Amino acid sequence: MGLEELRTDCAVKQKKGLHFILASIIIWLLMLIIHVTSLPILTKNLYTFYATAPLMPLAFLISKLIKVDFQNKENPLTNLGILLSVGQIPYLLIAMWVFSAVPEKMLMIMAMIFGAHLLPFSWLYKSKSYMAFAIAIPFLALLVGLYFAPYVLAIAMVGVEIVFSLCLVVENRAAM
Repeated sequence: MGLEELRTDCAVKQKKGLHFILASIIIWLLMLIIHVTSLPILTKNLYTFYATAPLMPLAFLISKLIKVDFQNKENPLTNLGILLSVGQIPYLLIAMWVFSAVPEKMLMIMAMIFGAHLLPFSWLYKSKSYMAFAIAIPFLALLVGLYFAPYVLAIAMVGVEIVFSLCLVVENRAAM
């Protein structure tokens, strides 16, 4: 198979990563619940980091429900997808610094990192939705994060992730 065929295979068998975006809705809902509490901000931020931990198991379970080939071992580009995901981990060091330096802005930074990490997936999955949301999310997170409380940003992110998921569903249907 050539590169274009591998990309198409990855996009089709992985449904353009829909299982991860659906899982991220749950993660952002957890973050919303955390940030509407009256806990101190440092505790909220610590719990926010914890809330990201179930992403992989949730994505795996969702992949079973929506019939996604979670591993797609036959396609070498699956390893690239993993590498692109892991690539955001070093940027979480920025969020860890913000955790103590400007704790009320940590969720904003996490949202910006999340959004920006989507960009390479626009190439991998041949997806205009990934391109649009990779650009829109960091700017939205910056604007909402600067002017509103973190829980408002979490609400916005839940909404954005739902719209993103719907866009991916439409893209997946068009690809069939």
